[in-house]
Amino acid sequence: TCMASTQAMSPPAGPAAQPELEQTYKKILLRLIPFLMVLWILAWIDRVNIGFVKLTMLDDLKWSEAIYGLGAGIFFLGYFFFEVPSNLLLQKIGAKKTIMRITIGWGLTSIAMMFVKTPEMFYFLRFLLGVFEAGFYPGIILYLTYWFPNDRRAKAFGMFMSASAFAGVIGGPLAGWIMTHMNGVNGWAGWQWVFLIEGIPSVIAGVVTYFYLTDRPEQAKWLTARERQLVHADLERDHQALGDRAHSMLASLRDSKIWILIAIYFCIIAANSSLTFYGPTLVKEVGFTSPLAVGWIMAAAYLCGAAGMIYNGFRSDKHQESRWHCGLAAALGAVSLLVVALMLKQSAAVVLVALTLAIVGTMSAIPVFWQMPNRFLSGTAAAGGVALINSIANLAGFGAPFMLGMIKTQTGSLAPGLYVVAAVEACATLLIL
Repeated sequence: TCMASTQAMSPPAGPAAQPELEQTYKKILLRLIPFLMVLWILAWIDRVNIGFVKLTMLDDLKWSEAIYGLGAGIFFLGYFFFEVPSNLLLQKIGAKKTIMRITIGWGLTSIAMMFVKTPEMFYFLRFLLGVFEAGFYPGIILYLTYWFPNDRRAKAFGMFMSASAFAGVIGGPLAGWIMTHMNGVNGWAGWQWVFLIEGIPSVIAGVVTYFYLTDRPEQAKWLTARERQLVHADLERDHQALGDRAHSMLASLRDSKIWILIAIYFCIIAANSSLTFYGPTLVKEVGFTSPLAVGWIMAAAYLCGAAGMIYNGFRSDKHQESRWHCGLAAALGAVSLLVVALMLKQSAAVVLVALTLAIVGTMSAIPVFWQMPNRFLSGTAAAGGVALINSIANLAGFGAPFMLGMIKTQTGSLAPGLYVVAAVEACATLLIL
């Protein structure tokens, strides 16, 4: 018994421990990723449902496209100001407390959106939604680095981030159904019901988070002592293999690489936010006026996006390469956006195919991108650096929808704005390669 106990606590014996390690990571993946995906689906639905409710909300409230574009984008200003503090707090107090606070906060804010009457109230609540959600995405990126080594993260990132595409699959038809069948119930418009029905699950999920998540592997009672030790040893191996990396937040800011990464992600997010907030509008512009039809078309496009994210993440891990996998995906997104702009008044079928490919390319670039910062940042620099990249780059999420709304109001067409967005996303590929 004593010998068996000693053996169970001994360090992993190289290749002999590999099957055990594989099973342990599979166990961690199945425990964490599906739950985190559910949270991200809820976050994404509450963030982007404005793109669907816009189809009737603007007419009901007599608002212009410019008001919508500013409100859709102002969400990212909240992101910008509160993301880094939220991620540093996560490192200090743990993931489950941070994610619980974030999830309940954005759920309550989403519910409050149903009572919006003025542009000012609309801007305030969208900003507040950004404040609450600010730490979630970079927080999960940081959280997964506690559980997976560098050579396993792209797959984990890809699976988690594909939830944003699955949110499009679920959120589009759901919003369309609610707007069609709940309109007028209790004297509320369909778009008001969307905010209420889609906000409540987030509040519930926030409470569940506290009891379900574990902050770090060494605290995981659902892993055996041997499994915890295997993961600890493997993460130490990964840490040594990556060599000396910046640990200080200030040191990372002096590295030109972090500013290049910010510029790359800025270009990708400009395209992603444009597709998110104006995808339903583009579908409507080619002739599909029913909210339910728009929802199902966007669902199909986002299903393809989810497949692309997961596939690109698996391939990146398999080939241990991130630059080309990210750069070529962004290039596909840029070219497809260009085709959407060129064919907007010409062919509905070509626009829908190109819109789908733009979503696939742009979304597939995102999980692989996040492999790059982790190659030279760790510790506090990773916590702050990941949040810094995401918060500054997400200013594109403010600028791109605002720009598209202004151009649509002034010219009556989205095409000129889409040319700009396509050019910006093409810059991501150039900066990466």
